[in-house]
Amino acid sequence: MKLILSILFLPAIVFAHPISQGSLDIELLNGKLHVRARVPLEEVLVANAFGAGNAGSIGDAWKEHGRYFLRHFQIRADGRELAGALTGVTEAGANHIVYDLDYPLSYNPDRLELRQNLLNEFLYAPGNPWEATFVVQMREGGRLRHEGLLLTSKQALTVANAATGQERRRIFGEYLRHGVTHILEGYDHLLFITALVLATVTLWDLIKVVTAFTLAHTITLSLSVLDIIRLSSAVVEPMIAGSIVFVALSNIIWPQRSRGWVRLATAFFFGLFHGLGFAGGLLDAMEGMAGIAIGAAIVAFSIGVELGHQLVVLPLFCGLKLTRLIRSDATSRDRLSLSTMRIGSVFICAAGTVYLVAALK
Repeated sequence: MKLILSILFLPAIVFAHPISQGSLDIELLNGKLHVRARVPLEEVLVANAFGAGNAGSIGDAWKEHGRYFLRHFQIRADGRELAGALTGVTEAGANHIVYDLDYPLSYNPDRLELRQNLLNEFLYAPGNPWEATFVVQMREGGRLRHEGLLLTSKQALTVANAATGQERRRIFGEYLRHGVTHILEGYDHLLFITALVLATVTLWDLIKVVTAFTLAHTITLSLSVLDIIRLSSAVVEPMIAGSIVFVALSNIIWPQRSRGWVRLATAFFFGLFHGLGFAGGLLDAMEGMAGIAIGAAIVAFSIGVELGHQLVVLPLFCGLKLTRLIRSDATSRDRLSLSTMRIGSVFICAAGTVYLVAALK
């Protein structure tokens, strides 16, 4: 039955980037804390396909995952853990499920602490687990108190009475950090940029190729923010995985063509799809946030993405330059450079193929 349910879900969603992004709407009511969780269907599919559940129907699968969600999501009020209950399961369009959770609470707490480790036990690819992230907003007495907060499995999210300025700085810092970790833990993006860097010889080559890639993904990320262009993950994720394989194969088969304007065009073209991958479901999760808050979050996230890139690109480039200096004559340096590029690209191509298979499932 698990296989049948997975097949039924596959037309709507695709195994894509290993970060599932949803939203949490928390409201303090008389006598309870109400949580409305908007969860992407891919999260339900992953848990159903790889977990130990055995739902007999699609409706049962939703409820089973709702109980799984409840077990992996914790709330503490002033240090005291709350016991919650799943009170509602509804479909929200073609791509999301909404869970209503109620936590009895007899007073208005000064501080809430949220934790979750959803999907962490399942692997997207070797060494790369799935992860669920949530954009959080909180209401009290019908009034919006907090919005745009980010909850990941890496650390708890503390929600307290904060001044507006503190809240904005906090949101900026959270999305900045999320952008950095998105790159440092997003092995697909790292493989692509590494394949590009392997073919660079001079600092000017590096600047040009990184600029082309940055310009491209900034364009599509910005267009996604403005809701001008959106592409299905069924297109974006295979293109990202395919970009890794294509660039790596180019380094192996046509090493002399892996530089110059051809490489710049390649970096720019595939960078457009990587930008859509960066946006992912983050924008859907931000739905309903104020425009200024969304803009600040995306700017911080984009800066974080670039910082993450530089943390990888600069040490790698410097390491390759030092390696070339081992040889004294130009011919030996060129031969060593070519061998390093080809050998590294073989491993990148193999890893990219794993991601491509996962993205096409």
